Amino acid sequence: MGKSKPDGDAPSPHHAERTQVVEAAGVIGAATLLSRILGFLRDIVLARLFGAGAAADAFFVAYRIPNLLRELFAEGSMSAAFIPVFSEYMAKRTRRDAWEMASAAFTTLLTVLTGVCLLGVLAAPWIVPLIAPGFSGDAEKLALTTLLTRIMFPYLLFIGLAALAMGVLNSIRSFAAPAFSPVLFNIGIIASAFLLAPLFDQPILAVAVGVVIGGLAQFLIQLPAMKKAGLLFGWRFDFAHEGVRRIGWLMAPALIGLSVTQINILVSTILASYFPGGPTYLFYGMRLIHFPLGVFGVALATALLPSLATQAAKGELDALRDTLGFGLRLIFFVILPAMVGIILLRLPIVHLFFEHGRFTAVDTQGTAAAVLAYASGLWAFAGVRIVVSAFYSLQDTRTPVRVAVVALAANIALSLALMDSLQHVGLALATALSAILNMVVLVILLDRRLGPFDWDAIARSHIRVLVAAVPIGVTCVWVAGLGIWAQPDAWVAKTVMLIVGIGISVAGYVTVHALLHSDELDFLWGLLKRKLTRPAA
Repeated sequence: MGKSKPDGDAPSPHHAERTQVVEAAGVIGAATLLSRILGFLRDIVLARLFGAGAAADAFFVAYRIPNLLRELFAEGSMSAAFIPVFSEYMAKRTRRDAWEMASAAFTTLLTVLTGVCLLGVLAAPWIVPLIAPGFSGDAEKLALTTLLTRIMFPYLLFIGLAALAMGVLNSIRSFAAPAFSPVLFNIGIIASAFLLAPLFDQPILAVAVGVVIGGLAQFLIQLPAMKKAGLLFGWRFDFAHEGVRRIGWLMAPALIGLSVTQINILVSTILASYFPGGPTYLFYGMRLIHFPLGVFGVALATALLPSLATQAAKGELDALRDTLGFGLRLIFFVILPAMVGIILLRLPIVHLFFEHGRFTAVDTQGTAAAVLAYASGLWAFAGVRIVVSAFYSLQDTRTPVRVAVVALAANIALSLALMDSLQHVGLALATALSAILNMVVLVILLDRRLGPFDWDAIARSHIRVLVAAVPIGVTCVWVAGLGIWAQPDAWVAKTVMLIVGIGISVAGYVTVHALLHSDELDFLWGLLKRKLTRPAA
């Protein structure tokens, strides 16, 4: 009875926790996959309508401002600070206490973000020249960017409230509604591009309106799930609430710590404004990186945080270390093959998805070059989210801040050093290199904080992943070298070829892991079998 069997009827607590994490990550990943597909459709629509011209540059710079604040004040720091505190309330106090704390946090956040949005709308004429100094010589472009910024600032309010709702639901292991909410965001933008654009003299303004509508929809879709759980926000004007104060203290350094990637991208946006098409190339390049990062990296990090926070609240550091080590192994298992595929198939992917309408072959080359640079740090982008979540589960937000400042300084220095010779590609590469630095330093510090991880198991897992990635490399090189990509049309044949290449790559990757008796594959396969046979049990 004392020993648990890996495949027996009484799985160990560690195995049960891993199963719960992976099942949650599966729900989040599936929802994120749907959202990313719609996001690609959205990007295809925008690329076709606006290409990489002045309107597109203005929109992506303007969108960067509220999107950065969303990462800083909403999804980034809010989730990292709120979930550990709320999880502790749920574990150690009554459900009523947890609800009152969440309601106080809601009222405080609503008040603060309303003020930030009003200030942003008023200050837009001064903010835009700071974030896009390269636009200063084009008065029309600068004015359009300022107007777009003002239209989209309320998005911050709605997405901030949506992030708080997500924190409540994720803390009680309810992942479906928060995970599917970004689907409505993309639908809002696509619908606005088609339905509202004819009503505007400048069609790009309709897309900005769609951003705000999508942000509001992300918040509203989560309310029924919160009501069902009995945790629907109430009005509680208690800005000095003990839990709110703790969230505030954790959020302050988290504004930099968890969002270092977004700050790095902001630096790239500022510097890219000096290159025609630069902001657009970097935006679409990062969009391709966000596909696997969101489907796998963010999904796993989101699923891990409640488990890590609960284990930390109970003082179960051995379990926390085991869960985190498993997360690091699993993220490399899924991210590295995606990284290899994106690097080798970058030109076919950008060509197939975006080279339509006003998006030209030159734009494809520029975007693909950015993809190559960003993709070199994809494993670090994903890993940072998991490692930083571990620090926040311990309610330690200062350590990630110190490391983030170093990484940010490295990004600025590298950007300035590389932009003259590599232009926008140098900016993307600087972002990737600073993320790698951030990841490596954080892992070293966390290892010292928690005690050594099972590095032998992690190393064996990573070696298997590298070996299994060989068929992906061979297949992708073959697909990318086909003459079909030089043909002007043949979109159906190109789509089929890309799907076949991805299918062969995945099959080869899984086969090699099966031959090597991969622990990660065995775990995922066992979980899938239990899910498939559960109804018959």
